[in-house]
Amino acid sequence: MEIIENTTEFHLEKPSAVALGKFDGIHLGHRRLLDKVLEQKKRGMQTVVFTFDTSAASFFGGETKELSTREEKRAAFLQLGIDVLIEFPLNRETAATDPADFVSRYLAAQMRTAYLCAGPDISFGRKGAGDYALLAACAGTYGYQVELIDKVRVDGVEVSSTRVREAVRAGKMEQVSRMLGAPYSVGGRVVHGRQLGRKLGMPTANLVPEESKLLPPRGVYYSRAVTCERRYRGISNVGCKPTVSDEEILGVETYLYDFAGEIYDRSMTVELLCFRRPERVFDSVEALRRQIAEDVEAGRNFSG
Repeated sequence: MEIIENTTEFHLEKPSAVALGKFDGIHLGHRRLLDKVLEQKKRGMQTVVFTFDTSAASFFGGETKELSTREEKRAAFLQLGIDVLIEFPLNRETAATDPADFVSRYLAAQMRTAYLCAGPDISFGRKGAGDYALLAACAGTYGYQVELIDKVRVDGVEVSSTRVREAVRAGKMEQVSRMLGAPYSVGGRVVHGRQLGRKLGMPTANLVPEESKLLPPRGVYYSRAVTCERRYRGISNVGCKPTVSDEEILGVETYLYDFAGEIYDRSMTVELLCFRRPERVFDSVEALRRQIAEDVEAGRNFSG
């Protein structure tokens, strides 16, 4: 997959099928867009995802946490078979682009767009004034086909990044999984912790997510982990381990069932499946040990 970043001066050589959107937390609505674009390969088009290197909410001073980090999005698009990913720089100059100029310069001239799909809430250009109506109005002029992809509904409500974010913040991980079409995951390299779990006979693998990554409420979650090219059942703590540390460094600490071996500095992805209990301070390390043992046994029996 070709990745175009940090520039507005790019030129694609082949006619393009383009999915236009923010793609934060690649949910079922996004997947429908991507499926439509991937279908155009049969017509000889290259598949292109056009998104922004910074979310509009973050750029304009609102939301600072992301459902998907840049690396997670790149990995997802690569796995799906997207040919070109454009991470368009969002800054004061590009944010002020006239929406009609955005269509003529970037979509038509530089990307050679032949097919374009977007959701009903798409916005681009100065003050977010560019919308699906403008894309449709320009289609005849620039010779591309445009398709509106309706919202997907799950549990009776429209799926959106905002709704996914709300569910993550509420710890409703089963609902998050249904909207994403996959469990909510946190990835990174395994780092050394305080090794308390090892001392208690229950060694854990520790991840420190990127600061921008949105995490669910602090607490214990039933989980799965993918590492060393294998998938393991697990139970994870999201938080700062308040019984043994005053440090305010949020991490994800996971006990892997049926795992033996060295895991430090290896890449690992943890899927958070279901909330078990909130994080809390225990009276002693022994009380913590007993609770961890209960959590581990509950996770062993979890069938979700």
